[in-house]
Amino acid sequence: MRTLVPRLRHRSWVLAVLAGFSVVGLLLAGFVAAPVSSAAADSGCRVDYTVNQWSGGYTAAIKVTNLGPPVTSWRLTWTYGGDQQVTSAWNATASQSGKAVTVTDAGWNGALATGGSADFGVQGTYQSANPTPSDFAVNGVSCGGATAPTDPGTPTTTPPTTPPPSSGCGGAVICTGFEDQSGTTPSGAWQFTAPDCQGTGTVTVDTSVAHSGGKSIRVDGKAGYCNHAFVATTADLSSVGPVYIRMWVRHTTALPAGHVAFVSMPDSSQGGKALRIGGQNGALQWNREIDDATLPAQSPAGVAQSAPLPTGSWQCLRFMVDTSNGHLDTWLGDQQIPGLHQDGVPTADIDQQWLSRTTAPRPTGLRLGWESYGGGDDTLWFDDVAVGSAPIGC
Repeated sequence: MRTLVPRLRHRSWVLAVLAGFSVVGLLLAGFVAAPVSSAAADSGCRVDYTVNQWSGGYTAAIKVTNLGPPVTSWRLTWTYGGDQQVTSAWNATASQSGKAVTVTDAGWNGALATGGSADFGVQGTYQSANPTPSDFAVNGVSCGGATAPTDPGTPTTTPPTTPPPSSGCGGAVICTGFEDQSGTTPSGAWQFTAPDCQGTGTVTVDTSVAHSGGKSIRVDGKAGYCNHAFVATTADLSSVGPVYIRMWVRHTTALPAGHVAFVSMPDSSQGGKALRIGGQNGALQWNREIDDATLPAQSPAGVAQSAPLPTGSWQCLRFMVDTSNGHLDTWLGDQQIPGLHQDGVPTADIDQQWLSRTTAPRPTGLRLGWESYGGGDDTLWFDDVAVGSAPIGC
């Protein structure tokens, strides 16, 4: 990618956000059997509330499921226990009075059949605490788990849970903490490379900073186009599918407004051009070199469904590329990032640009480093990298 879209080059939304997010949302379930004289009679509900937060701010991805009779509209309420303040919402309308929050459907997602659900989210700020609320109610009827009465004649079951992927490498094609590196220059299974062009950026083996063991890969990334600096695996990933990648990364400077990339995968479906992961407008994104498409779209709504990459600490990043249908997934820690999730279902202002190309990616390699297309220096470390065809946990 040589330049930003002109209308974005001079405009930045520094929105930190969403999280994303592996399937670790808080499950709050309840059933109501007592007669109610409103339209919500005998209804029940479930709310999944998945929060992603950073210093002073947060986003929450929320899914409300109707367990009772069909409804034509819904209103979800809860009370915050901290000093949270909702500032915006998507796919719904939100208002707040004191600690009480009220969210109503967006019209097009108001009708819920029995078992039907609606997904939306909120963004907000906090100063001292951001506890997860627990007093959810839909159309005035509690979804409050243990506090909600249960029909004694209706058997209840515990929703099945999927165990998190193992943090071990198992049968991964790549599994390294770079402990086998000798000297300061990458060697053996990892080699320095500068796709397209080389500048002053450098890649070294570092023995002073590591996530585990005593070594990591350090990248001193420099701003400006043609300053590419990466370490590339010599392993051929062309037979791996789907592709699951787990890495620990630490960096020093917040993602800039301009586009940068720190993961680059040669992609045979693009004739060798790169499938890239990096950031823009302060948040994480996917980028496809062949047509410069981004996921999410770089609109306010799109950026709001991504998340920043925290600085000054080790972060576990996990990615999935489905080589059969083109679906993508991204997790920061154990939380899925909604804006970097692509399941083939179009979402306005999020993935329409990405879905314009229907050919599934076919990564053949992995490069870790730094390239920018304008401003943006950064120093990064990579450690405990694994690639395989099954999920690899943190």
